Amino acid sequence: MQLLGQNTAELESLFQQMGQPSYRGRQVARWIYQRGADSFISMSDLGKNLRQSLEQTHQLQFPAIANEARSRDGSIKYLLEMQDGERIETVFLPYENRVSVCVSSQAGCAMGCKFCATGIGGFRRNLSAAEIISQVLLAVRHTPEKCPSHIVFMGMGEPLLNLREVLKTIHLMHDEMGISMRHITVSTVGVLDAMRRLADEKLPVTLAVSLHAPDDDLRKRLIPTSAKNSVRDIVDAAKYYVEQTGRRVSFEYVVLGGVNDDVARATQLAALCRGWPCHVNLIPWNNVPEASLQGTEFHAPDRDQLARFRETLEKRGATVTQRVQRGADVAGACGQLRAQKQELIQIGGA
Repeated sequence: MQLLGQNTAELESLFQQMGQPSYRGRQVARWIYQRGADSFISMSDLGKNLRQSLEQTHQLQFPAIANEARSRDGSIKYLLEMQDGERIETVFLPYENRVSVCVSSQAGCAMGCKFCATGIGGFRRNLSAAEIISQVLLAVRHTPEKCPSHIVFMGMGEPLLNLREVLKTIHLMHDEMGISMRHITVSTVGVLDAMRRLADEKLPVTLAVSLHAPDDDLRKRLIPTSAKNSVRDIVDAAKYYVEQTGRRVSFEYVVLGGVNDDVARATQLAALCRGWPCHVNLIPWNNVPEASLQGTEFHAPDRDQLARFRETLEKRGATVTQRVQRGADVAGACGQLRAQKQELIQIGGA
């Protein structure tokens, strides 16, 4: 039985079923989530016989680190291999006043965003709560002097298509690791029913909606799988999230040079944001050569045009932030490292 991914109450119950006192479950939970233990033998306050028995009958299975890329800016990108051979990405992001870990919720992705390297390989499967929380624990283990204060579900996959395991992981992060829910961000391309289900949980987590276009025609071109959901429907679901949680929603907007960065679209986007608590996070596109495999060519926005786009939003009352590019020198965009390594495997590399 895999113990990673189980909370304190579940571990207490398990040890009682084993004929052990319930506090053994609390001890094991502390070792896993607060001390980063990856084996039962290291749990020194458990009796030797119990530790040996756990080694034989239970598991603490962490993914293997298939590749590690360290950027000059301090960010670290991990390519992790699951027990079944599937590979995912996790990114450690140190900032001046916080440390974030960007986690994957699925192996691959079914959403098919034309500008994203993750979707090139298609959707493989959902990750379990154990596989998601293990990404944070591995990052902590390899950078113990910088424990994460913030978590973003912005790695591989669509988190709201794996909502049950994502919710369980959020509670593990908060209850077992002490990470504030206000410092946890869940992204979505706009899965309407799941957005509303998440809102009904009334958790104080931040919802980040990957919008990327203020009009239906362009959004359908960029995200073909979103064709059945209009921009207005997505905005309405985001407003419902604000009503239920009191939390401001973020609209993630990947800026593609000559595609969605004109002043007219900035004006449309500002109109969508008027009169309710949301903000726009501009993300200048990170060159993804693998996107050419989909028959689509994009390029980073012109600096002056990006400035005009942002200025238009701000003049029309939108609250705007602009993401600082991190890890560009180590294939920092979602899916890039996995795609590169998979390509090497296919041509006989390592």
